[in-house]
Amino acid sequence: QVHLVESGGGLAQAGGSLRLSCDASGRTFSNYAMGWFRQAPGKEREFIASITWNGFTRRYTDSAKGRFTISRDNARNTVYLQMTSLKPEDTAVYYCAAKASILNNYAPLDVREFNYWGQGIQVTVSS
Repeated sequence: QVHLVESGGGLAQAGGSLRLSCDASGRTFSNYAMGWFRQAPGKEREFIASITWNGFTRRYTDSAKGRFTISRDNARNTVYLQMTSLKPEDTAVYYCAAKASILNNYAPLDVREFNYWGQGIQVTVSS
């Protein structure tokens, strides 16, 4: 079992920045690829970014490219999502997720691939 807890959300103005963190516990963090998703009211959960167990490969959805950066610190059991140039349409509940992925250089992107999820954290961007 992997327990994931997101932090760092809140209110930001359009054009501003936020950094989300996701702290993992329970299993060896470096055995997992990690991802960030978001879900706006009335919409399906959508992929934002993912990163392989070693950080060598990162994948982004088109709306995140150039604005968001996913990174991880295996010594701290933490994955981050640095968000810049925020837009009101970025408003959503953001979730981190983990996929068992030992020595695999594939960065997953489908919600069905992930084994564990955090409880989510609200990000609100005002115009």
